Amino acid sequence: METADPTPHARSTDRDTAADGPPRTAPQLSLELLVHGVGGTTAQEMLGDPRVQLITGDDTAACYRRTDDADAEQRPGDYRGEPVREAYCWSNLTSGNGARALWLILVPFMVANLAHWMRPAAPSEHPAQRIYDLLVRILALTLTVLLAAAACEVALDLTAWQCAGTTVCAAGKSWMGFLSPDNSGWWSAPGRRLALASVVPLLVIGFLWGLSRRTWSAYESASPPPRLPGTSRDTPVAERTALSREGFWYGRRLVARLRAAHTTAGVLTVAAVLLAAAAKADGDGGHPVLAVTGRALTALVIVLAAATLIVVWRTARSEGAPDVSSDHLVVRALPFASLAVLALTMVHTGWARPGAHSHGPLPGADAFGGIAVFQGVLVLALAVTAWVLQRSARDDARTALRGMGGPAVALLACAVGGVLSGGVAQRFADWLDGGATPGQAHAPIPGPPVLLSWQASVIPVLLVVVAAVAVLAAIRVVIVRNRVTKDVPGLYDPREQPDAGRTKRIAATIAGAGLTDSAPVLIAATSAVTLVLGAGAVIGAWLTGRAPGRATEGAPPVVHAAAETAESLGSWLMGAGVILLITMGRRAYRDHSARRTIGILWDVGTFWPRAAHPFAPPCYAERAVPDLTWRMATWTERFDGRLVLSGHSQGSVLAAAAVWQLDLVTRSRVALLTYGSPLERLYGRWFPAFFGPPALTGLHREMDDWRNLWRFTDPIGGPIRLTCEGGRRIDQGPLRDPLSFGRTLQNPLPAQILGHGDYQADPVFETVRAELIARLGPDLPGQRPADERAKGRQDQGSSGRSSG
Repeated sequence: METADPTPHARSTDRDTAADGPPRTAPQLSLELLVHGVGGTTAQEMLGDPRVQLITGDDTAACYRRTDDADAEQRPGDYRGEPVREAYCWSNLTSGNGARALWLILVPFMVANLAHWMRPAAPSEHPAQRIYDLLVRILALTLTVLLAAAACEVALDLTAWQCAGTTVCAAGKSWMGFLSPDNSGWWSAPGRRLALASVVPLLVIGFLWGLSRRTWSAYESASPPPRLPGTSRDTPVAERTALSREGFWYGRRLVARLRAAHTTAGVLTVAAVLLAAAAKADGDGGHPVLAVTGRALTALVIVLAAATLIVVWRTARSEGAPDVSSDHLVVRALPFASLAVLALTMVHTGWARPGAHSHGPLPGADAFGGIAVFQGVLVLALAVTAWVLQRSARDDARTALRGMGGPAVALLACAVGGVLSGGVAQRFADWLDGGATPGQAHAPIPGPPVLLSWQASVIPVLLVVVAAVAVLAAIRVVIVRNRVTKDVPGLYDPREQPDAGRTKRIAATIAGAGLTDSAPVLIAATSAVTLVLGAGAVIGAWLTGRAPGRATEGAPPVVHAAAETAESLGSWLMGAGVILLITMGRRAYRDHSARRTIGILWDVGTFWPRAAHPFAPPCYAERAVPDLTWRMATWTERFDGRLVLSGHSQGSVLAAAAVWQLDLVTRSRVALLTYGSPLERLYGRWFPAFFGPPALTGLHREMDDWRNLWRFTDPIGGPIRLTCEGGRRIDQGPLRDPLSFGRTLQNPLPAQILGHGDYQADPVFETVRAELIARLGPDLPGQRPADERAKGRQDQGSSGRSSG
């Protein structure tokens, strides 16, 4: 098995030695490196051979070859005119056992992290860039606080304060008997019940901390290969992207800082809930010493909260070099300091207070409203900042939502977080009070905060709007299908007999694939309605102080019935949404077809590093991109070869990101073949600062060649929309799909509509691939003797350092 050279640019001056690969006079070897897309596939399928051998890597991600090609470097003469085929399989980075379905609970964190990368393509020195990143980081912090508050609502308010303090609710629950005031036990005091219950949200926060730390070590700790610094003189500044910076895919210190800050914020949220309950008891004639102790602990919580905000404020990405340095002692000590304060708070809250009892909702439950308002203010500020950046953006004609994609997605992250937290609280309250309805008359417990009921009541209205947009999208599909139907037969041989049914199926596939381009409309409509309904829910909760059903008791019967129906239906939908999310996640990781469907958005979300939220699901690209970069750099260095990087779907995005990470000499020896690629259609529109037209133009300028294949029937891939130097277009297409319209001598059975898959079945694929391989011949520039190449690297490095 081949072992990668740990120092790809440290080669011997004697090229005739066997240790550095084949001698200079040996036939030149080429490599075709295949990268699969969403949903993954096996190395056997990629290479078309059941006998494959692992070349380098592990069970998580690895490069494979046909067994017959494992020692190709030892006999390059056997591969004249045809490259060695090698498959990079990374599907285990995003799939696994059913337990990973629980990662879908982290969707709000993942979506908030996406908002960080969706900023408009304004110049990097624009002052609003820092403001945008800061607002996203603070918004992400509020989601952690919301999660901790939701855990406190379930464990402290509903369980320890409301249900355990009410005889009717605690009756029949043997596991709660020792907490009931009727038993007069040691744990019957309200403060002690709360102190004990606070262990539950603390365990939730500790689980997220451990998951973030473990997944970083398992998936994101792959360091990039060393390379010569600098940027090509021929690449304009506007065409340089952050994806080419050496430290883009390695930010250990940033994730560690954010992890410490978010852990501290979660622990302090639990402490604040305990202090609020104790302050109410002490304010009602409690012990004066405890009141002073409570104020001192409150001051400590405020100081630590301010320190947490400062850490988040000062935590910005540093992408110029791998961020491998250790963090400050103060930052690392923050979580431990917050745990110490929480321990003191638990002792303070559990201190004996004769006559204390729990009734009504837990003090501080209105904090959900404050969190919602603060998140709304942050989203509006983010929208203003994005508008300022968009005015200075480059080539913004196809940017999704005119640069408002980040604020819209950030708002959806807050909405999903609210639905998940509210859904868990509503379902848990329903389970605790048996057959009654929490918050209604004669119910044993008051139930969750009123705001959660108002938020639940607006969900049906939001779903009606989404359904209306979906209906309009379906109408659009029908209109486009009818318009395209008459053009379909013209794409094929006129001798083939037209078939009306098959024509409509092809046209419907093309129309359905075009819905991807309508995604901005759906997200804009959903975000706008969410903002309006969310504001209405907060105002309604604050003005009435009661759930919608009780707040409309004096209204006309129709209004009252509608409010009660919306509240009940929304409460049910909140809980059902949590269950549905977990069920879909388990199915996605067990069912290959479901993995391909659900995994599209999941793989887009987890492609980006955790720049805003450390508890987001792990970024698989921080392992896959260094893997590909190391493989290309070491192989071209050791064997003096050239390489075709062939990427399908999401694999094309990984391939482009890996090429950006190569030094300029290696990059110029790589040709790129993409097919079914979302590089422009999805990433270029939604992440213009990183994949916009200038960045893609610069990528092609610095590499050997690039071809892209696409189809009208593909709902994910699309054209790159760039023209090469000399007038040759990168895009090859649209490819005909299906390959034959009717039954022919060559295709006696109806050809399948391929859509996003099996691009290799098209003859155009092999033609384009052969053209790229032919460019890897020995007569091309760049394949020079070792001494000339070494001198060229020195010249490139010095010019890059002077221009950088």
